[in-house]
Amino acid sequence: MQANFPLSPPAEPEAMAAGKRLFAGECDFLKGVVAMDGLPPADRLEVCFAGRSNVGKSSLINALTGRKALARASNTPGRTQEINFFSLGLTHYLVDLPGYGYAKAPVPVVEKWQRLLKAYLAGRSTLRRVFLLIDARHGAKAVDEEIMSLLDRSAVTFQVVLTKCDKPGAADRESAIDLTRKVLAKHPAAYPEILLTSAIKGEGLEMLRAIIASME
Repeated sequence: MQANFPLSPPAEPEAMAAGKRLFAGECDFLKGVVAMDGLPPADRLEVCFAGRSNVGKSSLINALTGRKALARASNTPGRTQEINFFSLGLTHYLVDLPGYGYAKAPVPVVEKWQRLLKAYLAGRSTLRRVFLLIDARHGAKAVDEEIMSLLDRSAVTFQVVLTKCDKPGAADRESAIDLTRKVLAKHPAAYPEILLTSAIKGEGLEMLRAIIASME
């Protein structure tokens, strides 16, 4: 049942090999977008990464692609208000959404970002999945539920990726997973598997590459 939200099982060898090939190729920053008319052509498959500020999104993208400074983290949450596109070979875009849940960004900035995000999610036919990053030390929070509800309304499938899974102890990590499962059970757009990752330890990266490479 979807409400159980098991951890993602190991990928098939073929999928792992495809993921390795895909991410061994070129991956470059393409552009930062602040308005819908600045989006690149919808001519290839896209996956995007979302998460609250300081969840480790830039670290995960850099580890996933094997490039130390591809995605740049800001020391000031909410500073970057662009949707950043990265070309992955000739077949994929990786899309980095601005961190949400920041308290320091001015209200008009937040509102502008929310409008852009809603328009992007509702109107991007090539977007296959949103990877929603949640800190494994805490589990899903109220601010994460807000983005989940937006994804429900946009009918965009999202999969939870727990970051920093090397940080908490086993018991605390299980509590965070259980909490996240209870939250996900309320959201119809949630993909029924949770992926554990650690950018530092490399855990889950091969799985994530395989998942992306196997999408059509």
